[in-house]
Amino acid sequence: VQGTGGSSALSKCSAAARGYIQDRFLRLLVGRQRRRAPLIHRGYYIRARAVDHCVQHFLLKTQSHPRRQILSLGAGFDSLYFRLKDLGLLHHAVVYEVDFPNVARQKAALIKRMKELSALVGDTGGEGLGVITCSGEDYKLLGVDLSELSELERALEEAGLDNEIPTLFIAEVVLTYMENNRSDALIQWAAERFSRACFLLYEQMHPEDPFGRVMQQHFRQLNSALHSLAQYPDRGAQQRRFFEKGWTECSVMDMNEFFTYCTPEDEQQRVQALEPFDEYEEWHLKCSHYFVLTASKGMEPSWTPLSSSLTVPHRDGPVRVAGSITAAVCATHSGVSGLRRYGHHSVLIKPNVILTTGGFGEEHGQHCRVRNFHVLIKHVGYWKAGCVKKANPDKRWDGRLYHTVSCPSDSLALVVGGRTSPSGAGLGMLGLKFPETSNALDPDDIAVELVSLQPAAEPAASRWRHSTTEVIFKGEKHLFVYGGRSAGEPVLGDWYFLHIPELSCTVIPVEGPVPESRHSHSACSWKGGVLIAGGLGAAEQPLGSVFFLRELERGFQWQTVETHPPLVPRYSHTAHVHDGKLLLVGGVWFHSSSVPGITVIDLMTGLCLDYTINVEHLEWPLMLHNHSSVFLANEKELLLIGGGGNCFSFGTHLNPEPVSLSLSNILTSH
Repeated sequence: VQGTGGSSALSKCSAAARGYIQDRFLRLLVGRQRRRAPLIHRGYYIRARAVDHCVQHFLLKTQSHPRRQILSLGAGFDSLYFRLKDLGLLHHAVVYEVDFPNVARQKAALIKRMKELSALVGDTGGEGLGVITCSGEDYKLLGVDLSELSELERALEEAGLDNEIPTLFIAEVVLTYMENNRSDALIQWAAERFSRACFLLYEQMHPEDPFGRVMQQHFRQLNSALHSLAQYPDRGAQQRRFFEKGWTECSVMDMNEFFTYCTPEDEQQRVQALEPFDEYEEWHLKCSHYFVLTASKGMEPSWTPLSSSLTVPHRDGPVRVAGSITAAVCATHSGVSGLRRYGHHSVLIKPNVILTTGGFGEEHGQHCRVRNFHVLIKHVGYWKAGCVKKANPDKRWDGRLYHTVSCPSDSLALVVGGRTSPSGAGLGMLGLKFPETSNALDPDDIAVELVSLQPAAEPAASRWRHSTTEVIFKGEKHLFVYGGRSAGEPVLGDWYFLHIPELSCTVIPVEGPVPESRHSHSACSWKGGVLIAGGLGAAEQPLGSVFFLRELERGFQWQTVETHPPLVPRYSHTAHVHDGKLLLVGGVWFHSSSVPGITVIDLMTGLCLDYTINVEHLEWPLMLHNHSSVFLANEKELLLIGGGGNCFSFGTHLNPEPVSLSLSNILTSH
């Protein structure tokens, strides 16, 4: 448990060094430095922001009181006291910090050694005596095990904690490491013993969905299991816990809500622009698995830092579910894994052959940008899997992610866009040629030749997380490239028509309301036009809109597809059209109480039905973002290939095998 404290201090330090948080004291307290990834920086930024928001709200609300105090439980090497003191916010306030005796002794020695720190604490007369390892006029550092409540109470009394004045308790990912009966006793003790008290809790929730399972596994491996999750798995359970233990007011927000509603827009934009970033899915999943809770009793006026004047639309209500679809591991015969990846693209190049290219995943036993092409060939009762020979092995695949692949003919696939690094340029176009014969029964029968294409339509291909869809105008085939993002533009709303076969840019008039810019949306060909659904918009907010680009005499027209109930906003899903119905598969949304399964939209009536995916037959978490899917219309079978990602600091999860869903029930029952 102490190890997790040291690791999080290093991460906060790295976030401060990159300008996410303003904190010059962290590096003094942490000493060594280690640069973390942008995803980790964002995660620790939002944690620090939430705690600061609530602490400053408490100090503001109690500033007319002659005395007030803050008690930070399991404070570790946190710099809170030094920041507040430096900003002049500790008038008539004392900060008490408690942690394991050896942690408190280490921190006290550090403070003594560092002039900048000891100057803020002032005269440290009584330190080193018993549990008080460091003591100044407005700062007391105590070495006590939090789970020994009577010892804690004795030590705090000795240090001068006052039960009658406004008190803020802070527990930032601390209580969950204790046995529930001990953390519950602590929450109840704080409510019973202090007449005017506030409690700030920041920790994990939702242990049972795919991300939650990876998160739990990580903490178990560190030998620091998260105890509160089983008994208090969601915000409702945490709220009930505090009410039952004697608190009179309590509000909870997950971190997606906190970032959206309690962080000013200009601050959101500042943070989003600090580093090249392309891990939206993992950022939003991390945020939906952490919450900030504030509880109070006896506070006048009431202390409610989370229910600001803004009304937060409560997203945690259950999504109405029409039924469920059972997932089964796809029977494959193969000697290669090859499909453990994300950010790749899979496409049907023949009625029975699926080609998968690109992405990040597992190759030759290590994690890297995948360079092998992979095929699945359908046989009776199983799929045969394997790597594909390159007809020109000297020409290397560039290892791109987030590209698209379209098949304008029986012998050519077009790769459009994609990236290697989020700070690099989009990668343009490539052709993949394969033999026209369709009697391939074995991966060895298929050879793919990489062809460089230098079409005039370069801007169309300098993007990623976009869509490329076949449309027909006046009987002629075109590729419609839409949306996405680039190194310079975090979100694009433009489009190009590329005439097939020569891929020249064609100007075709488009009328109607232009959809807002988006990336990570889905696009399907339908009736000669395109259906665009969902995506991530300009403020990194999921979108719930559906548009149809419809062919007219003189060009195309954007039309809004109304859905009822309204489509839950989502992105990073895949989509297919069958028999007048649009199927959306997986993705990421902000409803933290469930994960997206399959949504069926009836394109005639607009009726929108959500189905969960029943994963009881899978032995591993099924992460349905950054995956690919292929729909076999005759069998009404959906194949899910790859998917997953880098789960914050909890490790990378890649779905190990393709998964098959039979959709015949939901496609015939409407």
